[in-house]
Amino acid sequence: MQLELAADELRSVLNRLRRAQGQIAGVIKMIEEGRDCEEVITQLSAASRALDRAGFSIIATGLEQCLTEEGQTVADKDRMRARLEKLFLSLA
Repeated sequence: MQLELAADELRSVLNRLRRAQGQIAGVIKMIEEGRDCEEVITQLSAASRALDRAGFSIIATGLEQCLTEEGQTVADKDRMRARLEKLFLSLA
């Protein structure tokens, strides 16, 4: 399955990933500086949410594309649904 994201979806996913990247860099710096544990966990949690949202967005787009693809058999759709469900649960 090849995922094709529309320009606005791609921009949104990339923004979330960049935000997470910045937050992770911030967490690393905080740990190196010996910052307060609660502050570190708060930043780490924010990075985790940004990654989760990007992942869910990608999976939702994949699900939408797979369900609307022409020429798929019921068995193909069932296999694809199972693969996407496994991906979804890997983020849960």
